[in-house]
Amino acid sequence: MNGAHDLGGMHGFGPIDPDPEEPVFGDEWERRAFAITLAMGARGDWNLDMSRHARERMDPSAYLASSYYEHWLHGLALLCVEKGLLTVEEIEARESAMRTEEQR
Repeated sequence: MNGAHDLGGMHGFGPIDPDPEEPVFGDEWERRAFAITLAMGARGDWNLDMSRHARERMDPSAYLASSYYEHWLHGLALLCVEKGLLTVEEIEARESAMRTEEQR
């Protein structure tokens, strides 16, 4: 592999220095994206490798500009569309509604 997702050990990115006090989820939506991805995987429509591959198919510039759980959300949406569980239009409509709710 040689994609944006495969940066481990590449020169110039510096060491990984995790903060042991940092919470696993910074926002509630991250917890939900992770939980829904796992729950949908339990349905049997895809497996762990397919889920990872969906995240890795994210456009490299978008991948590098987004957060860890945004990668999970992207993979979840992609798999839901590919498996016929949701349409792109349904996902975009929900995203729009959520943005409107946030602006209130």
